[in-house]
Amino acid sequence: MKPFMDKDFLLETETARHLFHDYAKNQPLVDYHCHISPREIYEDRRFENLTEVWLGGKNPDGSYFGDHYKWRVMRSNATPEEYVTGDKPPYERYLKFVEALQLAIGNPMLHWCNLELRQFFGIDKPLTPDTAKEIWDTCSYKLQNDPDLTVRGIISKANVAFIGTTDDPVDSLEWHEKIAADPAIKVKVCPSYRPDKAININKDGFVDYIARLAASVGKTELKNVAEVKAALEERLEFFAKVGCRASDHGLDYIPYRPASDEEVDAVFAKAMAGGCVTTEEAEKYQTAILMHLGRCYHRLHIAMQLHYSCYRNVNTRLYRVLGPDTGFDMIAQNSCGESIAKLLAALDEKNECPKTIIYSLNPIDNELIGTMLGCLQTDEMPGKIQHGSAWWFNDTKSGMEAQMKSLANLGLLGNFVGMLTDSRSFLSYARHDYFRRILCNLIGSWVENGEYPNIEENLKRIVEGICYTNAERYFEL
Repeated sequence: MKPFMDKDFLLETETARHLFHDYAKNQPLVDYHCHISPREIYEDRRFENLTEVWLGGKNPDGSYFGDHYKWRVMRSNATPEEYVTGDKPPYERYLKFVEALQLAIGNPMLHWCNLELRQFFGIDKPLTPDTAKEIWDTCSYKLQNDPDLTVRGIISKANVAFIGTTDDPVDSLEWHEKIAADPAIKVKVCPSYRPDKAININKDGFVDYIARLAASVGKTELKNVAEVKAALEERLEFFAKVGCRASDHGLDYIPYRPASDEEVDAVFAKAMAGGCVTTEEAEKYQTAILMHLGRCYHRLHIAMQLHYSCYRNVNTRLYRVLGPDTGFDMIAQNSCGESIAKLLAALDEKNECPKTIIYSLNPIDNELIGTMLGCLQTDEMPGKIQHGSAWWFNDTKSGMEAQMKSLANLGLLGNFVGMLTDSRSFLSYARHDYFRRILCNLIGSWVENGEYPNIEENLKRIVEGICYTNAERYFEL
């Protein structure tokens, strides 16, 4: 029997162990998509205990922070919500999480938590109810006193070279500017442009958001779609000056319904007047904005990330209490592959298609995305159109293997830009270690099975590329 999560965890062959320890393990991290706070990086926040860094709580504005992956684990164990996101004492909340974690066999959460304890706190024993008090005390002391366990210390300890946060076009980016001006901060932290609220014309809050967008460019109102496009472009150019390397679109599905300027303006006017916009009308407006932004991304060398097929806020009762991004989302079924292809092909007509990374929350889309890539690649750079890392609910051992196998079957795995945390937790950098072990085990199995030649130079290039250098090139770091 193998020991629990030793140094060769998930590495089943000699080749896998060699690739991980000699090539993957010590590569810098490019965490090009996450949801951590740039303010907390600048202020070098110090957490008090594991509950604060893992389970979070309520912000002063009433919103919630924390790891909704962990909240779902607790809810699956019938944990009362007052321990999940509520105001029960931190140690009691932690114990409820540890209690649920014991049943998480086969769930990556079990591995992530123990990897985090090992990587950041030097704790080798498994987290169980029997070890919970000792681990709590050790981690609390280190979080409160160890100079290497402030937010900046955690980032440095994880060997993070680049962080791409997620930021709204109307954000001031003041914390990014302060980070860039501080020579003591060695990691490169850049904003990522997330214009969903300006695109979702058929969702609540659109009219109010357009007013905020107008104010961000010094206007009292935006009268038509041309002015919306101009405002979004102005803000994007500001983001680019602050170092933006990527945009991100988290849409229910990606539409493609081209229409005349007059039609799109009519839809916009209807929405701004409080009218109910139909699905077809919304798609006309969304297509116009996506096309315009795609051209801007290409001009500014900004990668476009497309996330889709999530059905959000399923539990309406708790959504009304807790708000969005609190663990009540699921996989959706959206057949929009052809629309994505048409959108990118339309941009490609005039060589204005940006670097694009495509993520579907539905793993059934793996092969669809894999075949799409080969239709739209150009000689601008290797792997210009990417199949994004296994996203969200697919961020499991089997999910990551499936995504990489699909990409290998249908494209060039060696040009893959690799892993990202997509997380709100600073300890989540351990997930890169998890990914790298799975990657090296997969490649090692192919080599040892005679499916790829054991050529050291090639293997080194592929592993180091997927772990770091491909992303370094792709995001022009």
